[in-house]
Amino acid sequence: MDGLTISNANKFLETSGTKIGSGVSSSNSVSDQFKTEKNNGKSFADTLNEAISNVNEMQLQSDQKVQELATGKTDDIAGVMITSEKADIALRAMVQVRNKIIDAYQDIMKMQV
Repeated sequence: MDGLTISNANKFLETSGTKIGSGVSSSNSVSDQFKTEKNNGKSFADTLNEAISNVNEMQLQSDQKVQELATGKTDDIAGVMITSEKADIALRAMVQVRNKIIDAYQDIMKMQV
């Protein structure tokens, strides 16, 4: 998948040795700055990675069920359609989240420091 992925998103979140804000250097991980007690110490990046993993798992389950239907191992068309639609909705939601993150990043980059 081209575009913004977790592995290359870190490039956008990290800067090359410049100061971020007042007194916070870029040597501090951005994901460490997003940690909160509310999430039991889970960073924003960890939460995002978990969500992407869940969406990927749904897509894999959907593919498996479609393959089983195509090969005749199952005749549960309704179950296959429900699984496929759940995976599709989850993927669309993840794409919208990605778009919001990119928009937020672009807005932050436009700010005057």
